Amino acid sequence: MTVVVLINPNTSRATTDMMAAIAGRTLRADDGHEVLGVTVAEGPAMLVSEDTLLAAAPRVLDAARRVLDGPVGERVRAFVVGAFGDPGVQELRAWAGVPVVGIAEAAMAEAAADGRRFGVATTTPGLTAAIDARARRLGWSGRYTGVRVTPGDPLRLAARPDVMRERLAEAVGACVTEDGAEAVVIGGGPLGEAAEALRHRFPVPVVGPVPAACRTVRRLLR
Repeated sequence: MTVVVLINPNTSRATTDMMAAIAGRTLRADDGHEVLGVTVAEGPAMLVSEDTLLAAAPRVLDAARRVLDGPVGERVRAFVVGAFGDPGVQELRAWAGVPVVGIAEAAMAEAAADGRRFGVATTTPGLTAAIDARARRLGWSGRYTGVRVTPGDPLRLAARPDVMRERLAEAVGACVTEDGAEAVVIGGGPLGEAAEALRHRFPVPVVGPVPAACRTVRRLLR
């Protein structure tokens, strides 16, 4: 069985397990893919600022090297980088020898399909500028309606998943009703379970970044 490696640039192993479980449901074992969740060796439990996002890139590369040098290295067929700023994606592509997919780039591409205008709902105000810049670099400026951020400290909010989900729902609603978004991306790997819960609550697509990345991996491997 081939291995798709999901690297969590946050150091929370619980987040790694959650994202790997979501990835595993998208990349089913009967398709011949096993998902391996890997946590970076150091850094914050959750990336909430541009500085922490930039610092995560070399840690993502180190994690990838550890996997490729380890017992499953020869079976690795793709990497997914599970932070919404896609830290280390470009650098990893330069030498990994297999497809590398960032969750932000995959989710934005899926949200923008069929010419849709899309927004991003997230919990991290410190990453708003980085998300805006990522959308520009990926060429989505003409379809991107901007970021809506939940109120409250993101780390405290993460400890209250029910509250976080409802505040994200409000942010999704604002993207649609106030910004004119025709699809909304949930902006963050650690927000994966909330994204799953909100998928069918709105008249527009609500895109979870981890499943979007895995669907991209599946297409590339085919």
